[in-house]
Amino acid sequence: MNDETASKPGLFGRLFGRSASPAPQTGPEQAPAEQAAAAPKRSWWQRLREGLSRSSSALSQGITDIFTKRKLDSEALEDLEDILIQADLGVATASRIAEAVGKGRYEKEISPGEVKTILADEIEKVLAPVARPIELPAGTKPFVILVVGVNGSGKTTTIGKLSAKFSAEGKKVMLAAGDTFRAAAIEQLQIWGSRIGAQVIAREQGADAAGLGFDAIESARNAGADVLIMDTAGRLQNRTELMEELAKIVRVMKKVDPEAPHAVLLVLDATVGQNALSQTEIFARTAGVTGLVMTKLDGTARGGILVAIAEKFALPVHFIGVGEGVDDLEPFAARDFARAIAGLDENT
Repeated sequence: MNDETASKPGLFGRLFGRSASPAPQTGPEQAPAEQAAAAPKRSWWQRLREGLSRSSSALSQGITDIFTKRKLDSEALEDLEDILIQADLGVATASRIAEAVGKGRYEKEISPGEVKTILADEIEKVLAPVARPIELPAGTKPFVILVVGVNGSGKTTTIGKLSAKFSAEGKKVMLAAGDTFRAAAIEQLQIWGSRIGAQVIAREQGADAAGLGFDAIESARNAGADVLIMDTAGRLQNRTELMEELAKIVRVMKKVDPEAPHAVLLVLDATVGQNALSQTEIFARTAGVTGLVMTKLDGTARGGILVAIAEKFALPVHFIGVGEGVDDLEPFAARDFARAIAGLDENT
């Protein structure tokens, strides 16, 4: 086993832009985070609103087209349902929103702003029960997080951002490079580990990921780590043999600690739309997913898929991502998301 440990002074400060020294040029992976660190600081609401602008613009334009100078009738509500479904909010949610808009308002004028407010309120009702943070019980050490998802969903980058957040909270973090199929994924995790001073457990490319998970838990125990986050290879949910490998990782982890992994985070790419529903169903069945992280909401006009997933599976949504910077992954807040995707201001 090849244990990579990095604890270079000042790297954590440079990650968050608190040092005048230039960051180490270790490869293209870190460029977006460093650019974000150098940019003027914006609030999370500003980044969220901007990140969801493609989704909110599509919804806002559709609502404006339907309800400007027009009395509400059954045709208008059908048109509203159509644009909500096109935004991937899901049939059940779209139907409920249309019903809420129509209640007591037939043959009356309703402004686009009123419709957006109802839209935000109904979305918040769906999302509020699933907006839950990751909790690290005091008696569980290390707290083992297994990160799963398909190719390209942003797992390794998400792990880097999560590890930076835990480290900033004073937690001792260890990382395990379980995507043993890709040398680039191993290297990328080692870069993140170097930045925050976290030990990275890695093996050669092609090594058995389940065995790595076993060793990583033992190493984390011996090192007194608070959190162990393990990456896994991206795998299509319809590839049975790959999903069986994932199930094996979980089984082997339990040989070291019957409660491990304590959290299984499914990273979903918002740009895949409806396919995210299938991913959630199959990964939940195979790996026992306990919570979700949705990335790349800034790259799609169909960010409503998060609402459809919440409606169908009721899994906790821990974090959402709207960019490449380390600050562009934040704990999920139902009200903020609902108002941003509806195109409303923060406090209106």
